[in-house]
Amino acid sequence: MGSGTDQNYWNTHDEGVRVTIVRSQDQAPITTPVDLTNRTLPSTVLHFGKISKLDYTNGAFLTPTTTAYTCVQPAKELPYIIQSDQGQASLEEIKSYFTDELVVRYIAEITGVPYDTLINGNYKILLEPIAYITYQGVKMALTATEVALYDQALNGGLRAKFADLSHKNLPLAMFLETPDLGYPAWSGSTNSRVSNEDILSSLGLGIVRFTETPPPPPVESAADYEYRTNTEVITSVFLSTGRQITPNSPATVTFSLMGSTYTVSGIVIPEGDSQVVWCKWRTPSTPQTVTIQVISSQGVLSQARIQASIVDLDENPPPDPQATDRNDSFILPALPASSAKTSASWGVWSASWHPYWVWISNWVWFGIGNGGGYWVDYGYWKDNGWWDYHWTSYSASLSTQHTIKPSSKTPTASGSTMKSGYGVEIDTTTEVRSNAPSSHLTGAQTAVTMFPEFHYQTYWRLHERMTNGLTATFKLKPNMYSTYQSRSHFTPLWFPDGPYTPDTLIEDVWTPDGMLFLHVSGSVQISGNLYMDWRIAPQK
Repeated sequence: MGSGTDQNYWNTHDEGVRVTIVRSQDQAPITTPVDLTNRTLPSTVLHFGKISKLDYTNGAFLTPTTTAYTCVQPAKELPYIIQSDQGQASLEEIKSYFTDELVVRYIAEITGVPYDTLINGNYKILLEPIAYITYQGVKMALTATEVALYDQALNGGLRAKFADLSHKNLPLAMFLETPDLGYPAWSGSTNSRVSNEDILSSLGLGIVRFTETPPPPPVESAADYEYRTNTEVITSVFLSTGRQITPNSPATVTFSLMGSTYTVSGIVIPEGDSQVVWCKWRTPSTPQTVTIQVISSQGVLSQARIQASIVDLDENPPPDPQATDRNDSFILPALPASSAKTSASWGVWSASWHPYWVWISNWVWFGIGNGGGYWVDYGYWKDNGWWDYHWTSYSASLSTQHTIKPSSKTPTASGSTMKSGYGVEIDTTTEVRSNAPSSHLTGAQTAVTMFPEFHYQTYWRLHERMTNGLTATFKLKPNMYSTYQSRSHFTPLWFPDGPYTPDTLIEDVWTPDGMLFLHVSGSVQISGNLYMDWRIAPQK
């Protein structure tokens, strides 16, 4: 356990598995996780709630809870989960256990999901290894993902005490051999210490699926990233090292693209760890493919060559609506399922020297006649200190205020109710909150709306960014078919009575942890059509 003590230790077989049922279609957890263990544990065990790896990946924060810790002892004992000198764990035994029909039936029972529903191919079981450790004299329950998040918060405090458990045997107890639920197959070492970033992205999970063959992997484009034209973006890589990188000889990473170079210097990383390194740049104004070369003076980069596809959304408005348009077979579509990333976290290492002075003796004998004499110590003080590394955590979150309302040129609108054929206005305010310097991120830069009359396909309208920065506002671009050049979208005359719900994507909020984005929507109520506001009468 590295430098473990009677206040910081782990005992062999103090372990368990967190079990969550996940819906395959949208990768959403549908049950509260249940912790299985062979141990009898007190309710006073400190924990962070029953949160799954998927929840943390989607932005959940690591938050200690004062609620009593609960766990279940299965009738059929768990196999050894975490490797140790006194317990030989086997990934094959773990796989065999959790695919046993009796065990699956038991999981269905304790999670409240009917067995026939669980195995119908629409659901998966997410497994996460748990370690029960004593840290600073307190008994704790931690999944591998929670270990990585907690270690980041402690500036490497867990790794310093439990390195072989926290950053090797626990996260490597379970990993994917086939990509699933958005997590990659693990191709790294299975017997070496790993970084927090590796744990968060790829380790400490197993998945039981109930289809005969795994789903095919998504088709990958030739590009590693897709950016919009004329947009400020952040391109990131991870720098890992097997030996410490110190302020005496810091690392330098250089990004080369489009004839320019961006250099990040002064990088320090403790032994066996890693750090995200990034550059912020503006994409060209025309669509193209940009190749980014990355080199480092020390350590190992996650990518040395990046292909970025620059695309132009451009304006793709629907055709000019006509009074004679018909769509008698139209069926109101459901709002499409959408993904989102509204929070990000990353960090940067720094180091300070910890002096430790020791006296180096150099005794010299001075003889005096008749065999007498004396010793003189011509020694010197030497600083045998070391570097203390400190982790500074940063985070960012994206939120919006979104309104859709009848156009100001709609004469008979009442509140949010209007007749079809008139226009709607869409206003969005986005806010990015972060404790990071401005060089670490951007505000929202792009908003695009899809419409229900086209089943949220084919056509879209871009918004114009009215104010920039971490608080940005967006309005629809002026409508070329509007007599008044209003910032509105015309609803089709034939649209049926009921809710009219456009879907707006907010994106291009860039951080070292990737892009933040989300879909927002709102509705107006359609009641009648604009023909009802017109009449024909003879001229007097």
